Amino acid sequence: MSVPSFLLRHRVTVEPYLGDSAYGPRYGDSVADVPALVAETVRMVRAPDGREVTSTAQVIAAPDLVCPAGSRLTLPDGRVTTALSVAHHTAPGLPVPACTEVSCE
Repeated sequence: MSVPSFLLRHRVTVEPYLGDSAYGPRYGDSVADVPALVAETVRMVRAPDGREVTSTAQVIAAPDLVCPAGSRLTLPDGRVTTALSVAHHTAPGLPVPACTEVSCE
């Protein structure tokens, strides 16, 4: 079971992180109008390299969202931010929806 689409009231744009090049970070093609639920709250999260960092926005989206850490997101208010960590929430056999949670700078 996936998170119900009627709960995903916001729209974000995602540019998936592909890695670093000689000229800086590389991003994939922009995916616009991704249904999501955005909460702009301050939280401490652990970055992929183990550092504790401050997240100022959390994005909940469908479980098939392609958004690795380092991806660039444009939030509904126009703010461009970077994905710090990505969590895929699943609970097979339980009546709770699967989703992807992205913690952003």
